[in-house]
Amino acid sequence: MKLFTCTSCQQTVYFDSSSCTRCGADLGFVPQTISMVALGPDGRADVGRARWRPCDHQSHGCNWLVDSADDTGYCVSCRLNRTIPDLSVAQHLKLWQRLEQDKRRLVYSALRLRLPIAPKSETPEGLAFDFLADREPCFNNRDWSPERVLTGHSDGLITINIAEADPVARERMRSEMDEQYRTILGHFRHESGHYYWDRLVRDAAWITPCRDLFGDERADYGQALQSHYECGPPANWWERHVSAYASSHPWEDWAESWSHYLHMVDTLETAWAYGLALEPRHAGAVTMAAEPASDPYELSDFPTLISQWMPLTVALNSLNRSMGHEPAYPFALATPVIEKLAFVHRVMHEAPPDH
Repeated sequence: MKLFTCTSCQQTVYFDSSSCTRCGADLGFVPQTISMVALGPDGRADVGRARWRPCDHQSHGCNWLVDSADDTGYCVSCRLNRTIPDLSVAQHLKLWQRLEQDKRRLVYSALRLRLPIAPKSETPEGLAFDFLADREPCFNNRDWSPERVLTGHSDGLITINIAEADPVARERMRSEMDEQYRTILGHFRHESGHYYWDRLVRDAAWITPCRDLFGDERADYGQALQSHYECGPPANWWERHVSAYASSHPWEDWAESWSHYLHMVDTLETAWAYGLALEPRHAGAVTMAAEPASDPYELSDFPTLISQWMPLTVALNSLNRSMGHEPAYPFALATPVIEKLAFVHRVMHEAPPDH
């Protein structure tokens, strides 16, 4: 994530900032220019040839702006919502706001990578989100049973159970599913991987090399997941997959690899924005030196990207351990996993190969 500057007083501000702590100016993010601007006394700002105003969800915590000529009222991120939680229910607003914070980070990455991000309400190939809560147990066919919302993707619609925004519930689910890593942003990135597989790979010349690398996605998906949950992943899953779940089916392998790539690039951008460089004070640690010299979102050379990433993860884990926390990056990237990440990189940055 980039660092931003208040255009009123030049104070450093951040992606989630809604006001400047130095001059008090109200701030807004302009998605078309990937910039943060101070709003004028009328609550608007001039950027380029357009005049921008706050999104209609400003009162719910959105700090993105909308072109004043746009009559939808919502920013490019909020326009993706098809369903939001019932805000009359206590705690729903807080959980939904937390989800929206990370959804905006996903949309930011899509904008930076120039990926299609149109709302499904405007085009059949677009993207939409349902943010839903589990219902209370209801009487149905003489049995009391809860209606549980399952997080997932189907034909451009991403459904997120708002319980994922509750850190206690999320940690419980992570433990029950024996996962190394479970975050809200990780869910958004993973499910977007399914959406972009449909958009970028399924009907393109990428499909054959994708199958060569990830496996044939035409294998029975339901049966593959049932086998994964009943029998667990292969004993040596880490030799070819970025996570245990990635080993369940080629679609999940792709989605986990896509998610991991976004994880890498956005973290590297943060390191680049802060001018972070690694110069280990140990004679035998030369290979751990790293100094991101360019914007990773614009970097077309994957070997450079991964060479900057690996030393950074070692430093992040060491810093976390020094503070008594678990590793920030609980992954080990085997060569086949790196090859899959390189393929995701190519899909994002190159034209499809010839048939």
